[in-house]
Amino acid sequence: MGNFVPVEVLQNQVNGYFRIVIRGQVDASSAIILEKVIKDAYDAKRFRILIDCSDLEYISSAGLGVFISFLEDFREVDGNFVFCNMQKNVFDTFQILGLHQIMDILPSENEAIAALYG
Repeated sequence: MGNFVPVEVLQNQVNGYFRIVIRGQVDASSAIILEKVIKDAYDAKRFRILIDCSDLEYISSAGLGVFISFLEDFREVDGNFVFCNMQKNVFDTFQILGLHQIMDILPSENEAIAALYG
């Protein structure tokens, strides 16, 4: 495997939705960072989240588990998180587990924004 790139999670509020950019690799140890960002957003009542995956190189089952664990919480408050700009290898990981059937994964940021309100 190549060099490990630690995860970096950038976040900002944009026109009624919360935008998260994930860079690098999410494994069992770095999934904790991602979990905190999503939990903090939920606690702050930021229920519409766009997750930009253009710089996400790898995600482990622990990283996927973060999203799975929050999915119901967000849907119960009429919220959602939508993924966009996902690299093929990352999408394949979601697809193998069937997560593409229960989560919104869109090719572009504009489509993801539209899905947040759809």
